[in-house]
Amino acid sequence: MNRQDFYKTLGVTRGASLDDIRRSYRKLARKYHPDVNPGDRAAEERFKKISEAYEVLSDPKKREIYDAYGTYSENYRPRPDAGGGFDFSEFGRSGFSDFFSRMFQGRPDTRRPQGSDLEYQISMSFDDALQGLRTLIAYDRMELCRSCRGSGKASTGQAGTCTLCRGTGKLAQMRGRTRLMTDCHRCGGTGSNSQLCPSCSGQGRTRSPTRLEVRIPAGVQNGSRIRFGGKGDVGLGGTPSGDLYVVAKVTPHPFFERKGDNIYCKVPVTVTEAALGAKIQVPTVEGRTLLKIPPGTQGGQKFRMREKGAPSLRAARRGDQFVEVRVVVPKIADERSKELLRELARLNPADPRTGLAQF
Repeated sequence: MNRQDFYKTLGVTRGASLDDIRRSYRKLARKYHPDVNPGDRAAEERFKKISEAYEVLSDPKKREIYDAYGTYSENYRPRPDAGGGFDFSEFGRSGFSDFFSRMFQGRPDTRRPQGSDLEYQISMSFDDALQGLRTLIAYDRMELCRSCRGSGKASTGQAGTCTLCRGTGKLAQMRGRTRLMTDCHRCGGTGSNSQLCPSCSGQGRTRSPTRLEVRIPAGVQNGSRIRFGGKGDVGLGGTPSGDLYVVAKVTPHPFFERKGDNIYCKVPVTVTEAALGAKIQVPTVEGRTLLKIPPGTQGGQKFRMREKGAPSLRAARRGDQFVEVRVVVPKIADERSKELLRELARLNPADPRTGLAQF
């Protein structure tokens, strides 16, 4: 008995992405669906194979097993007799993943699958990042199909028992010595007459534009990720939605530099202010404030202004602001100023390079 090549059946390569597999399946399913080809046994048989291939390749776990062993069943376990084959008769519908879960963890994996997380990048100014921002964003997400409410099925107008599986929702297939029980491809395992929803092609969800008001907290930094629970893609079959992560892209400030919750800046002072001391006005993220420069301040000296930095996302406090002083030496053009500086040098003869003598 020749084993079906699921990739060949769907007309895709082994490295095909999930989107490529879905597109190929939808195209072939529309072409060979029994409702489109009434009485055509060859088309019906082809549709069976297409559905079986898609059921396995569209599920990452099933696809992994198929790629490893060249076949798939919900009920894998090692066969007790020699030969390295598999027997599929004892594990019911628990599946291959539950088998390994019981072997290594002692319990089945009961986690429900959920939809994919999404990421949205929002550009914001330096000031908005410090003060917080409330804005409206627009993005696309997978939402529950309104036509079928997530079931993926649409009534044919002939409600009743599925004629292929006779209401059981299961089909038996033999592969050599292996007996496989799979969901009926015609009714999707429901046992009732139905067909794929035309709005979502049986996926149970559709991609739709979404508008959402988001609040960005005060104190975010460039690259900060803000989570909005349940605002990502809805899961298959109506399972929980993933999350939306809004990533802040903060424009640098021309004067301030932020490191963590602290703010750094450089402020120029005159020679006189540095030598005699002064009170100068310094810009902060909350406005201008006075900073005391003590007499004898040197260029490059830093002064700390407590809680004048950025709001912290981790604690109810602000960071600090560090001001680095740059002493600006004036250009002397007139003789009177030059004479005063010479007099200053005579009155203060200390050599600032004395410590360099050892070098």
